[in-house]
Amino acid sequence: MRGSRGRVLPAVGLFLALTVLGIACDAMAAAAAGGLQTSNDGADEIKAMIAKYVDAVNREPVDLALAASVWADSLDDTLIFPLGEIRGWDHIKQDFYQRIMEGRFSERTLTPRDIEVHASGDCGWAEFTWRFVATGKDGARVETNGRETQIYRKTGPHHWVLVHVHYSSLSPAEISKPRP
Repeated sequence: MRGSRGRVLPAVGLFLALTVLGIACDAMAAAAAGGLQTSNDGADEIKAMIAKYVDAVNREPVDLALAASVWADSLDDTLIFPLGEIRGWDHIKQDFYQRIMEGRFSERTLTPRDIEVHASGDCGWAEFTWRFVATGKDGARVETNGRETQIYRKTGPHHWVLVHVHYSSLSPAEISKPRP
C-alpha cells in the first residue's frame, strides 16, 4: 500500500484489507446461514459495472474514463492482486491501469465467466473466474486464468460503485473445472 508520498505501508494496508474482507465474509456467511436477506436487487446494475470494468481493460488504449466511472474514486478503494496491493483510485489508475495494463500489454482481452452477484441493502459483491489473453509490448503472448471477488457500494437508486477487488491466479487443475 502506498501513502500520500508513495511509501509502502504494509501493516496499515493489511489491517484495512482484512477489515474489508472480514466485513464481506461476515455478510456472505450470514447470507449462507439465512441471517442476511440477499436478493437480485442490484444484480443487473452490478453486472453492468463488471462489463464496464472489463471493457475499460480491453480497450486500446485502456479507457481510463470508463474505469473511473466504475470505481468509487476514493482513497479507500483497494485492489489486491498477485503483484501486491494498491490503495486509492489515483494509485489504482496509475499503477494498475496505466503502468501494468497499458504499459506492459499492447492488446488485452479479459473474459469473465461464471459471474455470481449478491446484494443486500447498500452492499453488493460479485465472484467470478476469468481468462486474460494479451500481447506483451515485447510481442510475447500472455495467457492467465484467475478468480476475482469485487465489492460494491450502492450510492443511489440503481447506482453502484466498485470499492474493492481481490484477484488471484487459478491453478492448472482449477482452470477446466467448473465452479460449484
